[in-house]
Amino acid sequence: MKTLVERILELSAERPDAPALAFKKEQLTYAQLADKIRAIAGELSAIGIKAGDRVLFTALSKPEMAAVYLGIQYIGGVAVFVDKNSTAENAAAIYEDARASLFLTDKPMKEYGDRCRLFSMKQLYAASCAEQSVSGQKPVSTEQSVSGQWPVCAGHPVSYHKPAWEDIAELLFTTGTTGKPKGVMLSYRAVYHILSNTIEGIGIREDERVLIPLPLNHSFALRVLRAVLYQGALAVLQNGFAFAKETENNQSAFDCTAFVAVPASIEILRGQMQDRFVPIMSRFRYIEIGAGSLTVAQRKRLTAELPDTTIYNTWGSSESGGALFTNVTVVSQDEEKIKTIGKPLSHVQVAVLDEHGAFLNGVGDDRDRLKVTDKDHPGRLALRGDMQMSGYWNMEELTAQTLRDGWLITSDMVYTDADGYVYMLGRADDIINVGGEKVSPIEVENVAGQYESVRECACIGVPDPNEVLGQVPVLYLAVNDAGFSEAGIQTFLAQRMERYKLPAQYVVVENLPRNRMGKIDRKAIRQLWEQKGADDRMNPVMQALLTRRSIRRFTDRKIEPELLEMILRAGYYAPTGHNMQTWRFTVIQKTENIEHIKQVILERAAVSNVHVYGFENPACLILISNDVRNPNGCQDASCAAENIFLAAHSYGIGSTWLNPLFYLWEDEVIRELLRGFGVPEGHRVWCMAALGYPVAPGAVLAKKKDVVFYAD
Repeated sequence: MKTLVERILELSAERPDAPALAFKKEQLTYAQLADKIRAIAGELSAIGIKAGDRVLFTALSKPEMAAVYLGIQYIGGVAVFVDKNSTAENAAAIYEDARASLFLTDKPMKEYGDRCRLFSMKQLYAASCAEQSVSGQKPVSTEQSVSGQWPVCAGHPVSYHKPAWEDIAELLFTTGTTGKPKGVMLSYRAVYHILSNTIEGIGIREDERVLIPLPLNHSFALRVLRAVLYQGALAVLQNGFAFAKETENNQSAFDCTAFVAVPASIEILRGQMQDRFVPIMSRFRYIEIGAGSLTVAQRKRLTAELPDTTIYNTWGSSESGGALFTNVTVVSQDEEKIKTIGKPLSHVQVAVLDEHGAFLNGVGDDRDRLKVTDKDHPGRLALRGDMQMSGYWNMEELTAQTLRDGWLITSDMVYTDADGYVYMLGRADDIINVGGEKVSPIEVENVAGQYESVRECACIGVPDPNEVLGQVPVLYLAVNDAGFSEAGIQTFLAQRMERYKLPAQYVVVENLPRNRMGKIDRKAIRQLWEQKGADDRMNPVMQALLTRRSIRRFTDRKIEPELLEMILRAGYYAPTGHNMQTWRFTVIQKTENIEHIKQVILERAAVSNVHVYGFENPACLILISNDVRNPNGCQDASCAAENIFLAAHSYGIGSTWLNPLFYLWEDEVIRELLRGFGVPEGHRVWCMAALGYPVAPGAVLAKKKDVVFYAD
């Protein structure tokens, strides 16, 4: 059993040229990483950092963060992670709470310079292999180190500080339900067992190349990074998951075998990649999802789309690391086990406790008394194993409540089955008490999430307005299309769950509020309810506006004539300047004609250097043109196009604006093409609209909300 630092020093001697870390064009081998760690440790020692000192640092998704983190532990310091997006005020508060000796950061912290001892992390990392050291002294000659020679660039070589296994290695500050940051203390023993559990639970191999597009101050990303480095594999770092092109580039550049993500990031990537999602993601040997549970719908969809990629979903926390592991690919065919949050490894014990703290499922000497619980008799999840935290920093009372008789007590309500799988009903505070009946919000969400119009949903309990049942469920939903109806989903749910579990109200929103890791923020949803109550301002028009997306790939299904007529009516009912109505809507439906138009446009666009966004197999094209003598022609066509798009969406028909004719309308070949379809000679085509039934939902793109300014 070796610490992570010892293991890297060992790997630097055994496999010095093996790649350890990569970020864009920067790469470090294990030998280079070890040299960086020792040099940084020397610099920190030279400025007075010693064993037991807490050292804060900004957790950037870059090799410098990993080197600084391990350099701190090399000399026995306690690594304290700070979110790269943390405000200066919050970072300073953590510094003071941790009674830190140093803050390694490049964040603007001038106003807190008198409260925090600051050093540039970039300069420290760069100086670890520079002629001049951070502390201003010249490098010294080489010396023997744990695994070989000191690099000539190390300014202040120091010996590795061998810690005791119970010494505190790290402090992870996480926001609790009260909003006050909690410092989770992890010993070297806990860190070792957390990374060992990840290696065993996922099956990380020595030749793995794992893409990690997550913030490295978060326990999920951090435990994966530790496990990958301990195995001597390659960790490919990426600054955020919401960048499909960067994900694809990293996958190709490093031939990544594995990918880690949170549930929200998978859906964001799906929306951005569209038809490229399956080809790109199927290149990975496995994908691990953490920091949240995939819904049943997501599990079914992922395993169907990626049959040759193993999908894992891991339950864990800052206090325990990854503790319950699910091979989703294995359980996806079982209608019950597909709902599990995982199964503990052999050296992790699971208990289910009632409200009095008594064991419901038998552990220790009582293990044979009762092995399972059920969803009608759930309890709090408790864990025991060497991976658990030592306690909360400076929070003795909370530590005593959470760590009892060797058990880590969580707030998660669960039950178990005979095979050892654990099933989540929700946080204890989230369980909804409907007239004495307990309703799991997760159960409602798992069923509702399989309704075809639902993109994502979250269930909360609210006071019964009739003051009879105590609480009733309310379901917040983000939907895929304007065709969503309460009656439709109510019928769908009524066929699949008990009456008392049915939501009393449905609230359609543009997007569900999420925290920085992409997990649904139930506290924020409750605040939405308290602010709005039952006064829901979402109506069918707003629903259509907020759910309409551009669609570029269509099925072979034709648009029904009566629907097409209604869509066109929406177009010519749009407003026009001075009510001129000089426009023309040219409708083309024959497949051979649409394909001919596409090919001519592509050829002429290449000649004129005009970019053409792709479109595949639309049921019809609508050319919206206007008399060139009408100065409002562009505005009139734009209003008509928007009406057409929204009307089509309201009928479940996809659409997209195609712009090449806006630029090519005077091209002689294009003019001849337009004449052939009856577009008047004096008309300019302002928009070409492609319509059809979509192959897949359109991409959900983030909208800038800081563009509205109230001037008075």
